[in-house]
Amino acid sequence: MIIHLMKIELKGITPLTHLGVIRVEGEDAAKFLHGQLTQDFSLLGLSEARLAAFCSSKGRMQASFYGFKRSHTEILLVCSRDILGATLKRLSMFVMRAKAKLTDASDDYALFGLAGDAIESIAGGAGSAWSKVDIGPISVVHLYPADGVNRALWLAPVSEAAPAGAALSLPAWCWGEVRSGIAMITTPIVEAFVPQMLNYESVGGVNFKKGCYPGQEVVARSQFRGTLKRRAYLAHSEAPMNAGDEIFQAEDDSQPCGIIAQAAAAPSGGFDAIVSAQVSAFEAGGLHLGSASGPALSLTPPPYPLLADI
Repeated sequence: MIIHLMKIELKGITPLTHLGVIRVEGEDAAKFLHGQLTQDFSLLGLSEARLAAFCSSKGRMQASFYGFKRSHTEILLVCSRDILGATLKRLSMFVMRAKAKLTDASDDYALFGLAGDAIESIAGGAGSAWSKVDIGPISVVHLYPADGVNRALWLAPVSEAAPAGAALSLPAWCWGEVRSGIAMITTPIVEAFVPQMLNYESVGGVNFKKGCYPGQEVVARSQFRGTLKRRAYLAHSEAPMNAGDEIFQAEDDSQPCGIIAQAAAAPSGGFDAIVSAQVSAFEAGGLHLGSASGPALSLTPPPYPLLADI
């Protein structure tokens, strides 16, 4: 198997125009989200964030979020802008008598990505993934690193000054998202995966000890009954890749063995992606993009250990 290594320096600050914000307000905000998402929001502290998924009744991911509390009665959910409207509508259907109000707050907040030294100067240093630091009205959420480079999400009301520092391009940030190994749900992959197909249980995106939520039985059954058959891996190709593209094993056009979950141009050439693929296909190798005779893909394991057992 070909190992694709990156030695590109990733540091600086960039506005994250591809992300939006859902605000959940009210005394039942945490309780409501606790009953809808894959993570525990009832016990969420003010110095923590959560990676979480919103699933269908069949356990398929309709959306994913970085979620955190601004106060005990206000929670912000950061997700891809292209799914925000539909996600807000679906979530709002379940509010019923809960004292919680959901709104699109994307225009109220500025979002920036921080990478490398920028985190030190703005937040006083890197923190563990899913930890949060509040600096007045500013929230800094520490994310998973990309190739050893620390990354963080900076969010503040639009009235606040933008973070100062060296500029980082949005394409470079998006490539770092891919290299972190954690895919976020966008329109092409809505309802394509149960959380474990994107390794969410291994990176803090699923809590198996919390109460019920839509799709909870399917997600739990996937974890506890036998070996998981699909996992997320890193991939490289010289050909362009896009979320939703299918991958095939050599000489087998009968059915795809995986799907591209997230992709970005690699600074040193070609394209990198997060691929959700059959474990057997990863082990066998010989994978191609689009068809059995399409451009070759090289796959490597995710950049974090997988949770084999709970």
